[in-house]
Amino acid sequence: MKFFIDTADIEEIRDLASTGLVDGVTTNPSLIAKSGRNFLEVVAEICEVVDGPVSAECVALDFETMLKEGRKLSKIADNIAVKVPLTEAGLKTCKALSDDGIMVNVTLCFSAAQALLAAKAGATFISPFVGRLDDIGQDGMDLIADVVTIYENYDFATEVLVASIRHPVHVVQAAKMGAGVATLPPKVLRQLFGHPLTDKGLDGFMKDWAATGQSIL
Repeated sequence: MKFFIDTADIEEIRDLASTGLVDGVTTNPSLIAKSGRNFLEVVAEICEVVDGPVSAECVALDFETMLKEGRKLSKIADNIAVKVPLTEAGLKTCKALSDDGIMVNVTLCFSAAQALLAAKAGATFISPFVGRLDDIGQDGMDLIADVVTIYENYDFATEVLVASIRHPVHVVQAAKMGAGVATLPPKVLRQLFGHPLTDKGLDGFMKDWAATGQSIL
């Protein structure tokens, strides 16, 4: 499974990228707004830090303007994935951009039917939002299972990019289902490192080592 980081915080991206675990980055207008910086400058800087796909989202809602925005965003760097909403205009834009060889991430997916349409439109990634479905009493992971099955049935090239991840259990469940990508808030990625037995074991090792009075260096 590939790990994308869902943030526009450059320092967080640099730090986590140094682990070798970051395969890409996803951003959205809300995350860019939190940075307080120029949208295009932030995206360009992220593309310099990360070699993998960097999702940059269009903000127009009509096809003509969205397509113009998508083409402009795609010129920022070769690793840009233009992010469009799962609307009729968004899928028209997806089709036009993907036909030109531009990566497209179709976002705000909440049903398997929507995911099927995105794949047929040539999406590089489909982003089903599991946490937001959980918030309204549905099981977001059921959607991931359905989309993975449908894509396997028809051998679609579109990768399932699990979004709106809230905790490590979402990540493990998505991996077991065969989703290709998970986009994680930095906090959730860091939570994957932790386990109380790891902490307990390390504490014991360090106490035993200290008792020897030795030094490796």
